[in-house]
Amino acid sequence: MIIFGLGNFGQALAIHLTQSGNEVIGVDKDLNKVEFIKEKIAHTVSLDSTNELAYAVLPLKDTDVAVVAIGENEGAAIITTAILKKYPNIRIISRSLSPIHDTVLQAMGVHQIIHPEQDAAERLTRKLNFKKVLENFILDENYSITEVRAPLSMEGKTIQECMFREKYKLNIVTILRKKEKTNILGRKINYQEAVGIPTPEMKLEAGDVLVVFGSNHFIESFCDENKIPEDQ
Repeated sequence: MIIFGLGNFGQALAIHLTQSGNEVIGVDKDLNKVEFIKEKIAHTVSLDSTNELAYAVLPLKDTDVAVVAIGENEGAAIITTAILKKYPNIRIISRSLSPIHDTVLQAMGVHQIIHPEQDAAERLTRKLNFKKVLENFILDENYSITEVRAPLSMEGKTIQECMFREKYKLNIVTILRKKEKTNILGRKINYQEAVGIPTPEMKLEAGDVLVVFGSNHFIESFCDENKIPEDQ
Protein backbone atom coordinates (compact mmCIF):
# COMPACT_ATOMS: atom_id res chain seq x y z
CA MET A 1 0.00 0.00 0.00
CA ILE A 2 1.25 3.48 -0.91
CA ILE A 3 0.12 6.70 0.74
CA PHE A 4 0.76 9.94 -1.15
CA GLY A 5 0.88 12.95 1.15
CA LEU A 6 2.26 12.76 4.67
CA GLY A 7 0.46 15.63 6.33
CA ASN A 8 -1.42 15.07 9.59
CA PHE A 9 -4.01 12.79 8.00
CA GLY A 10 -1.55 10.89 5.81
CA GLN A 11 0.85 10.30 8.70
CA ALA A 12 -1.90 9.12 11.05
CA LEU A 13 -3.29 6.78 8.39
CA ALA A 14 0.15 5.35 7.57
CA ILE A 15 0.94 4.67 11.23
CA HIS A 16 -2.45 3.10 11.99
CA LEU A 17 -2.25 0.87 8.91
CA THR A 18 1.26 -0.20 9.88
CA GLN A 19 0.16 -1.01 13.42
CA SER A 20 -2.66 -3.15 12.01
CA GLY A 21 -0.17 -5.27 10.07
CA ASN A 22 0.06 -3.57 6.66
CA GLU A 23 3.25 -2.85 4.73
CA VAL A 24 3.01 0.87 3.99
CA ILE A 25 5.11 3.10 1.74
CA GLY A 26 4.77 6.80 2.54
CA VAL A 27 5.42 9.38 -0.20
CA ASP A 28 5.81 13.16 0.11
CA LYS A 29 7.92 15.81 -1.57
CA ASP A 30 8.63 17.44 1.81
CA LEU A 31 11.77 15.72 3.13
CA ASN A 32 11.04 16.85 6.69
CA LYS A 33 7.74 14.93 6.71
CA VAL A 34 9.44 11.87 5.26
CA GLU A 35 12.18 11.99 7.89
CA PHE A 36 9.65 12.41 10.69
CA ILE A 37 7.77 9.20 9.87
CA LYS A 38 10.46 6.98 8.36
CA GLU A 39 11.06 4.98 11.56
CA LYS A 40 7.35 4.34 12.07
CA ILE A 41 6.37 2.68 8.78
CA ALA A 42 7.94 0.16 6.42
CA HIS A 43 9.38 2.56 3.83
CA THR A 44 9.33 6.24 2.86
CA VAL A 45 10.15 8.06 -0.38
CA SER A 46 10.65 11.76 -0.99
CA LEU A 47 9.38 12.70 -4.46
CA ASP A 48 7.05 15.08 -6.27
CA SER A 49 3.94 13.03 -7.02
CA THR A 50 2.95 15.42 -9.84
CA ASN A 51 6.06 14.31 -11.76
CA GLU A 52 5.14 11.12 -13.57
CA LEU A 53 8.78 10.22 -14.25
CA ALA A 54 9.47 10.09 -10.51
CA TYR A 55 7.09 7.14 -10.13
CA ALA A 56 9.76 4.83 -11.57
CA VAL A 57 11.17 4.35 -8.06
CA LEU A 58 7.84 3.07 -6.70
CA PRO A 59 6.68 -0.59 -6.87
CA LEU A 60 3.42 0.30 -8.60
CA LYS A 61 3.07 -3.04 -10.41
CA ASP A 62 3.05 -4.81 -7.04
CA THR A 63 0.78 -2.31 -5.29
CA ASP A 64 -2.89 -3.09 -4.74
CA VAL A 65 -4.03 0.12 -2.99
CA ALA A 66 -2.92 3.75 -3.26
CA VAL A 67 -4.27 6.51 -1.03
CA VAL A 68 -4.00 10.11 -2.24
CA ALA A 69 -4.00 11.90 1.12
CA ILE A 70 -2.63 15.25 -0.10
CA GLY A 71 -4.40 18.00 1.80
CA GLU A 72 -2.60 21.24 1.03
CA ASN A 73 -2.80 21.37 -2.76
CA GLU A 74 -5.95 20.40 -4.63
CA GLY A 75 -4.22 20.57 -8.00
CA ALA A 76 -1.42 18.25 -6.88
CA ALA A 77 -3.98 15.81 -5.47
CA ILE A 78 -5.87 15.69 -8.77
CA ILE A 79 -2.70 15.26 -10.86
CA THR A 80 -1.48 12.48 -8.57
CA THR A 81 -4.81 10.70 -8.89
CA ALA A 82 -4.73 11.09 -12.69
CA ILE A 83 -1.26 9.52 -12.88
CA LEU A 84 -2.34 6.60 -10.69
CA LYS A 85 -5.35 5.99 -12.94
CA LYS A 86 -2.88 4.70 -15.55
CA TYR A 87 -2.30 1.64 -13.36
CA PRO A 88 -5.46 -0.52 -13.60
CA ASN A 89 -4.22 -2.93 -10.91
CA ILE A 90 -4.33 -0.24 -8.21
CA ARG A 91 -7.40 0.56 -6.14
CA ILE A 92 -7.35 4.35 -5.72
CA ILE A 93 -8.70 6.05 -2.60
CA SER A 94 -8.56 9.84 -2.86
CA ARG A 95 -9.07 12.55 -0.30
CA SER A 96 -11.44 15.30 -1.41
CA LEU A 97 -10.84 18.89 -0.39
CA SER A 98 -13.99 20.54 -1.76
CA PRO A 99 -17.30 19.84 -3.54
CA ILE A 100 -15.71 20.58 -6.94
CA HIS A 101 -12.89 18.17 -6.05
CA ASP A 102 -15.59 15.57 -5.38
CA THR A 103 -17.00 16.15 -8.86
CA VAL A 104 -13.60 15.80 -10.52
CA LEU A 105 -12.77 12.59 -8.64
CA GLN A 106 -16.15 11.10 -9.50
CA ALA A 107 -15.57 11.92 -13.16
CA MET A 108 -12.14 10.28 -12.99
CA GLY A 109 -13.71 7.11 -11.63
CA VAL A 110 -11.69 6.68 -8.44
CA HIS A 111 -12.73 3.71 -6.33
CA GLN A 112 -13.39 5.64 -3.12
CA ILE A 113 -13.57 9.29 -2.07
CA ILE A 114 -12.87 10.19 1.55
CA HIS A 115 -13.49 13.32 3.63
CA PRO A 116 -11.23 12.95 6.71
CA GLU A 117 -12.23 16.12 8.54
CA GLN A 118 -15.96 15.46 8.16
CA ASP A 119 -15.60 11.78 9.05
CA ALA A 120 -13.42 12.57 12.07
CA ALA A 121 -15.97 15.09 13.36
CA GLU A 122 -18.79 12.56 13.04
CA ARG A 123 -16.76 9.83 14.77
CA LEU A 124 -15.83 12.19 17.61
CA THR A 125 -19.46 13.20 18.03
CA ARG A 126 -20.49 9.54 18.34
CA LYS A 127 -17.68 8.91 20.79
CA LEU A 128 -18.65 11.84 23.00
CA ASN A 129 -22.29 10.81 22.93
CA PHE A 130 -21.55 7.15 23.64
CA LYS A 131 -18.97 7.04 26.44
CA LYS A 132 -16.60 4.36 27.70
CA VAL A 133 -16.11 2.65 24.35
CA LEU A 134 -13.15 2.56 21.95
CA GLU A 135 -15.03 2.58 18.65
CA ASN A 136 -18.62 1.91 17.75
CA PHE A 137 -20.84 1.41 14.74
CA ILE A 138 -24.37 2.58 15.46
CA LEU A 139 -26.95 0.40 13.71
CA ASP A 140 -29.91 2.49 14.86
CA GLU A 141 -30.88 4.53 17.90
CA ASN A 142 -31.04 1.41 20.07
CA TYR A 143 -28.35 -1.03 18.90
CA SER A 144 -24.62 -0.83 18.19
CA ILE A 145 -21.59 -2.94 17.38
CA THR A 146 -18.98 -1.66 19.80
CA GLU A 147 -15.35 -2.20 20.80
CA VAL A 148 -14.73 -2.32 24.56
CA ARG A 149 -11.69 -3.32 26.57
CA ALA A 150 -11.94 -6.68 28.28
CA PRO A 151 -12.12 -6.05 32.06
CA LEU A 152 -9.15 -7.19 34.13
CA SER A 153 -11.49 -9.41 36.14
CA MET A 154 -12.18 -11.51 33.03
CA GLU A 155 -8.60 -12.25 32.03
CA GLY A 156 -7.94 -15.98 31.99
CA LYS A 157 -11.65 -16.83 32.02
CA THR A 158 -13.58 -18.38 29.13
CA ILE A 159 -16.38 -16.50 27.41
CA GLN A 160 -18.80 -19.04 28.84
CA GLU A 161 -17.52 -18.44 32.37
CA CYS A 162 -18.04 -14.70 31.90
CA MET A 163 -21.72 -15.37 31.01
CA PHE A 164 -21.92 -12.60 28.42
CA ARG A 165 -25.30 -13.55 26.99
CA GLU A 166 -26.92 -14.57 30.25
CA LYS A 167 -25.55 -11.82 32.52
CA TYR A 168 -24.88 -8.90 30.16
CA LYS A 169 -27.31 -9.59 27.27
CA LEU A 170 -24.47 -9.04 24.80
CA ASN A 171 -23.01 -11.13 21.98
CA ILE A 172 -19.27 -11.13 21.28
CA VAL A 173 -18.83 -10.81 17.51
CA THR A 174 -15.06 -11.25 17.63
CA ILE A 175 -12.01 -10.39 19.75
CA LEU A 176 -9.18 -8.08 18.69
CA ARG A 177 -5.93 -9.44 20.10
CA LYS A 178 -2.45 -7.87 20.20
CA LYS A 179 0.09 -9.44 17.85
CA GLU A 180 3.69 -8.69 16.90
CA LYS A 181 5.51 -9.19 13.64
CA THR A 182 8.73 -8.14 11.95
CA ASN A 183 8.37 -5.94 8.86
CA ILE A 184 10.51 -5.98 5.73
CA LEU A 185 13.10 -3.72 7.39
CA GLY A 186 13.47 -6.02 10.39
CA ARG A 187 11.57 -3.77 12.80
CA LYS A 188 8.99 -5.24 15.15
CA ILE A 189 5.45 -3.91 14.70
CA ASN A 190 2.56 -4.29 17.15
CA TYR A 191 -0.89 -4.67 15.64
CA GLN A 192 -4.34 -6.04 16.41
CA GLU A 193 -5.78 -9.12 14.73
CA ALA A 194 -9.32 -10.49 14.90
CA VAL A 195 -9.47 -14.03 16.25
CA GLY A 196 -12.44 -14.94 14.07
CA ILE A 197 -15.71 -16.16 15.56
CA PRO A 198 -15.01 -16.83 19.24
CA THR A 199 -16.16 -20.06 20.87
CA PRO A 200 -17.59 -20.33 24.40
CA GLU A 201 -14.38 -22.11 25.46
CA MET A 202 -12.06 -19.30 24.30
CA LYS A 203 -10.14 -17.65 27.15
CA LEU A 204 -9.73 -13.89 27.36
CA GLU A 205 -6.21 -12.51 27.46
CA ALA A 206 -4.65 -9.30 28.75
CA GLY A 207 -5.19 -6.44 26.32
CA ASP A 208 -8.09 -8.09 24.48
CA VAL A 209 -10.64 -5.78 22.86
CA LEU A 210 -14.14 -7.23 22.67
CA VAL A 211 -16.30 -6.43 19.66
CA VAL A 212 -19.80 -6.78 21.06
CA PHE A 213 -23.30 -6.46 19.63
CA GLY A 214 -26.27 -5.40 21.70
CA SER A 215 -28.47 -2.59 22.89
CA ASN A 216 -26.81 0.68 23.82
CA HIS A 217 -28.32 0.39 27.29
CA PHE A 218 -26.73 -3.02 27.95
CA ILE A 219 -23.37 -1.92 26.52
CA GLU A 220 -23.29 1.08 28.87
CA SER A 221 -24.37 -1.13 31.77
CA PHE A 222 -21.59 -3.62 31.01
CA CYS A 223 -18.97 -0.86 30.99
CA ASP A 224 -20.27 0.69 34.20
CA GLU A 225 -20.56 -2.62 36.07
CA ASN A 226 -17.03 -3.70 35.12
CA LYS A 227 -15.52 -0.25 35.78
CA ILE A 228 -14.20 0.14 32.24
CA PRO A 229 -12.66 3.65 32.03
CA GLU A 230 -13.70 6.14 29.41
CA ASP A 231 -11.22 6.18 26.52
CA GLN A 232 -8.78 9.05 26.82
